[in-house]
Amino acid sequence: MDILELGGVGVRSWAEKNSIEPEALQQLDALARLPVVDAPIAVMPDVHLGKGATVGSVVPTRAAIIPAAVGVDIGCGMCAVPLSLYAKDLPDTLRTIRLQIERDVPVGRNMHRPDRFPEAVAQTLEPGLQKIAERAPKIRGKGRKKREWALQLGTLGGGNHFIELCLDESDRLWIMLHSGSRGIGHAIGEYYIERAKEYVLREGIELPDMALAWLPESEEIFPDYWEALSWAQTYAAANRQAMLDAVIGALRRHLPPFVVGDAVINCHHNYVAREQHDGRELYITRKGAIRARAGDLGIIPGSMGTRSYIVRGRGEAASYCSCAHGAGRRMSRSEARRQFHEEDIEMQTSGVECRKDAGIIDELPGAYKDIDAVMAQQTDLVEVLHTLKQILCVKG
Repeated sequence: MDILELGGVGVRSWAEKNSIEPEALQQLDALARLPVVDAPIAVMPDVHLGKGATVGSVVPTRAAIIPAAVGVDIGCGMCAVPLSLYAKDLPDTLRTIRLQIERDVPVGRNMHRPDRFPEAVAQTLEPGLQKIAERAPKIRGKGRKKREWALQLGTLGGGNHFIELCLDESDRLWIMLHSGSRGIGHAIGEYYIERAKEYVLREGIELPDMALAWLPESEEIFPDYWEALSWAQTYAAANRQAMLDAVIGALRRHLPPFVVGDAVINCHHNYVAREQHDGRELYITRKGAIRARAGDLGIIPGSMGTRSYIVRGRGEAASYCSCAHGAGRRMSRSEARRQFHEEDIEMQTSGVECRKDAGIIDELPGAYKDIDAVMAQQTDLVEVLHTLKQILCVKG
């Protein structure tokens, strides 16, 4: 760990000194100067410039939350489980399985038809959303009237979200996937980001970037925001579980009979939690970081075509019991599209059954940091339980 003399409270960094781009350092410096941040920020080895706050950062705030630091994909995270199948049980080609998953799990902007989505799960979530929408009618919106939030339950979305089949060091098959709270989480995030901006303007607080605006506990709407955050994080976890169930169903159509592992790992990496650290109650915003208390199981994915890791937390107090959430981007999406071309796709995704078209260029492994370097920088935060190699990838 390095101590970076940034802002008023400083930064504890697990990243290589020369690996943090200047813009991310500026962003961290601005965060560390906020009056509601009264303990050092922790920076993970996958750190890079983000929207609202630096990706790969753990931000402790006292009696306030910075909505833009949480972001709009509230509760985005990972899900993974092993199966009782091995490489020898797989067919020669995985294309049929990939196409089946893409049919069963809507990707991109697609959503379920009204007769094909987890209605029972949606019904358990609906009362909470009804309360949220009553207090913040703008969240209801067009999507609420059409129940798009429900039709998106069990869907992948786009960007860096994915579904993968992987093999571990013993050639055992794993399902691993990455998604969040979809359109309804975005609506909740955007609504309260604007409320935070209204608060700092009303109070005459000057900020270098309005994305740093916060909502204090003293604001009347703070309990509403906390309830909406908690609901979106629950929705995100349910979304991943619904997708996992759909993928298991797709695999049962094409593979020999199998048993699903007992312990499903389902963890957020864009979220807020109330936690006790150094004898104080703080709001811990993990922006591209996962909780890694002693014994916590977590998932740290690499990029498609590399490796991913199942880990167990060591409970390092200086990191607020956190670790990296993935490889982290080393270049923007636009830069990746400038640097890479279609001929790079086959080379960088060799051995992985996936789309091989221009739509995945900005997700190629070359656009991300070296996952093994990221892991080497956080051996005091987690221990590796399993190393996974992707063999199939569905992108949003």
